[in-house]
Amino acid sequence: MKTVLVSAVALIDVDGRVLLAQRPEGKSLAGMWEFPGGKVEQGETPEQALIRELQEELGIDTWASCLAPLTFASHTYDDFHLLMPLFACRKWDGIPSSQEGQKLQWVRPENLRDYKMPPADIPLIPILRDWL
Repeated sequence: MKTVLVSAVALIDVDGRVLLAQRPEGKSLAGMWEFPGGKVEQGETPEQALIRELQEELGIDTWASCLAPLTFASHTYDDFHLLMPLFACRKWDGIPSSQEGQKLQWVRPENLRDYKMPPADIPLIPILRDWL
């Protein structure tokens, strides 16, 4: 089974809320809410992938020094295994806005379970709640 490396981030605003993005129609797991990020491309580090993805998806800039490793997800889907490091980020330039038509929502950590999330993301919720 193929292992897919995806890098994700918990963007945390000054009020301690975390940004979630809703997967758009036409993609697998459409309608579910997830932490922003994406696949790590050949030759990229997880941090480089996040910096690129945040520019492409949210129109913001951040730096590797602002990405703090928090935890990771390891989950087997039907046709691949997902390995997903989750970073925390409190500093970026710009205002996160949808660049690809996805809905965005700032959520308090204690309310993350109110959002339907992909199976790999669910075990990350208690870690974020405890950490924040």
